[in-house]
Amino acid sequence: MDLLRHLRHFVVVANELHFGRAAELLGMAQPPLSQSVQRLERELAVELFDRSRRQVRLTVAGQLLLGEAEELLAGEGRLRNLMRQVRDGVSGVLRAGVPPETPAVTLRELLDRLAGRAPGLDVDLHELTSGEQERMLGEGRLDVGLLHHPVTDGGLRLGAAVDVPLGVLLPRASTLARGREVELAALAGLDLVTAPRATAPGWHDHLLEVCRRHGFTPGRVRPARNPEFLFGLVLAGGGVAVEPAATARREPRIAWRPIAGSPLVRRTSAAWPRRAAHPAAPMFGQLAAEVLADGSEPPPPPPTPSPRPWPVLFDEPA
Repeated sequence: MDLLRHLRHFVVVANELHFGRAAELLGMAQPPLSQSVQRLERELAVELFDRSRRQVRLTVAGQLLLGEAEELLAGEGRLRNLMRQVRDGVSGVLRAGVPPETPAVTLRELLDRLAGRAPGLDVDLHELTSGEQERMLGEGRLDVGLLHHPVTDGGLRLGAAVDVPLGVLLPRASTLARGREVELAALAGLDLVTAPRATAPGWHDHLLEVCRRHGFTPGRVRPARNPEFLFGLVLAGGGVAVEPAATARREPRIAWRPIAGSPLVRRTSAAWPRRAAHPAAPMFGQLAAEVLADGSEPPPPPPTPSPRPWPVLFDEPA
């Protein structure tokens, strides 16, 4: 027995107290409507309508059932709406991963856009390296991640990719920071400060291969997991880092210079499992790509210094 369907029929008849008008409102013939109400009465073993007079009236049982039935049907509507929101990816919990170096302004913008698009979605955000995210996505412990390429897991679907140009992080006092750009070969012999290989093996190997191909073989590769430690190693001298321009904005004593020929970019995209994907994962990927693209512009190159940075009021004596 389809109890909810029979209850809907009952509620319309109870509110109209007229089977003919109720049948019109329900878009059905009157005999099937009468049969539906009678079946409900048999199922509940009570009479819901007093049909002994010309006018249809609710019995005591019918009066009590009306309030309960309306509440039950309203609850069913809320339940269906909630499940539709979950199915559409605008409600529920989304377990998402982002790289540790993601700037605070980028995170804030991404979360604001997610809240605007899906206010009922609870984003459970985790700070994870690309390697950790790839592993957790494969294990089903993460719904979507923001990964640096290359991505080796073929069981993941990738969202739109954003390429962010990379440059060299140098102490502002470094002679290499005086130019508008830096040749990789000019870094020969310096240490390279970068994230540990385990955090993103594919990217780590690609970075070293490109550096060596362009004449930069680091004296040492020094691992730095967080930006503060990376800045400290660079400021200590003898080391450089290859990072996006946004990284340098966190430390005023660090200068960012583009690499001549732009041989290195960091490609980032959202990734989620191909099978049993969370409905909100593609939306997360789209919004993440938009936010990353908005924040990927490098800063303008430093101005060429004037021979005399102050106004000349008097000529110096010969």
